[in-house]
Amino acid sequence: MSRVQLALNVDDIDRAVDFYSRLFGVEPHKRREGYANFAVDEPPLKLVLIENPGSGGTLNHLGIEVPSTDEVTAATRRLADDGMDTLVEEQTDCCFAIQDKVWVNDADGANWEIYTITDDAGVAAPGSSGTTATSADACGPACSTSPTESLADPVGR
Repeated sequence: MSRVQLALNVDDIDRAVDFYSRLFGVEPHKRREGYANFAVDEPPLKLVLIENPGSGGTLNHLGIEVPSTDEVTAATRRLADDGMDTLVEEQTDCCFAIQDKVWVNDADGANWEIYTITDDAGVAAPGSSGTTATSADACGPACSTSPTESLADPVGR
């Protein structure tokens, strides 16, 4: 099943988890220090919460979770064929999961990813040697690069 992903920065992860658990009537699918995600069936949504004090209530990034790497590959081809700059990441450790994904930016610079999860990454930080992730670095293009920098050298074009 494909579903839209909404990743939000929150000031306090515990308060946010409490609110969204009650709002959607489900408990988090994954919970780590400074991070939580919800797999909501109705409406079909992957809600990601990233503790980033001082940035609460702001958008972190958007995405579409798809069931397979083949669907990520097909989306990459479609976007590149349509003239969009893309950034492909394969088997990247991001958002506490191993993912295959493609990133694009919308007209206003908002980050969008089309991704599939291939494995759980436990609590290791993206690109780290097994240390705990800082919540603000849990997700994003290349898991550490600004969107402008990450798409400056596009893949597939």
